[in-house]
Amino acid sequence: MEQALSTVQSPAFLKLLAHDLRWRMLGALVHSDYSVQELVRLVDEPQNLVSYHLRRLRELDVVTERRSSADRRDIYYSLDLATFQAHYSSAVQPLHPALAKTGTDQQSERTFSQSQPARVLFLCTANSARSQMAEALLRDLSHGQVEAFSAGSHPTTIHPYAIQVMASVGIDISQQRSKHFDEFSGQSFDRVITVCDRVRESCPTFPGDPERIHWSFPDPAIVEGSEEQIYHAFEQTMLQLTNRIRFLLILMEREKGSNT
Repeated sequence: MEQALSTVQSPAFLKLLAHDLRWRMLGALVHSDYSVQELVRLVDEPQNLVSYHLRRLRELDVVTERRSSADRRDIYYSLDLATFQAHYSSAVQPLHPALAKTGTDQQSERTFSQSQPARVLFLCTANSARSQMAEALLRDLSHGQVEAFSAGSHPTTIHPYAIQVMASVGIDISQQRSKHFDEFSGQSFDRVITVCDRVRESCPTFPGDPERIHWSFPDPAIVEGSEEQIYHAFEQTMLQLTNRIRFLLILMEREKGSNT
């Protein structure tokens, strides 16, 4: 037994997480994307120290960076939950195979439920692609038990590629319409999620001070190239939104359980 235990090494990934500041930064990024200046304020540490530990996390692709489409001087940092989960599963697998199983293994079989449905509003600029797909995905993945909405600061029309990509996974958004966020003025939401860097700067206020979350997604509608390349951009956006929304539902379900 002693020989068997001695062969189980402490994985580098778990050592990376063991640092207090890195853990606090991950705790912030699990809820929203932030710039380095915002992280500095949240963790109350010097910028050079925060930047160093962000670099350590980026080395394993646990945290990714993307230059803001609103202000090219800003960079948003995101926690890649799928990569984090993969590293964690790989790290604990040698200890016991059962430890590698996570909540997302049964996510598709579970039904999110609560006595009063949660209300989530997705915002972007044109309300033509990212927020429209997010609205439909949240409604579908929660089996209709989360009330999902979307709007934009300068609404246009739903992009045809957004309709095509969603249809490929069996979700019809052809009857949805682009809306200005003024239509939701005075309504209450549990979470307001901006999926566009530009609209984050002009995000309106809503009653009850809902949790504000930012997901920094590039706009697939501005991608240039062949039809195949543009479709691929929309497809990747849809897949990334699906992943984030699945983890959001797990978080919402656990919060519901802790409040009952």
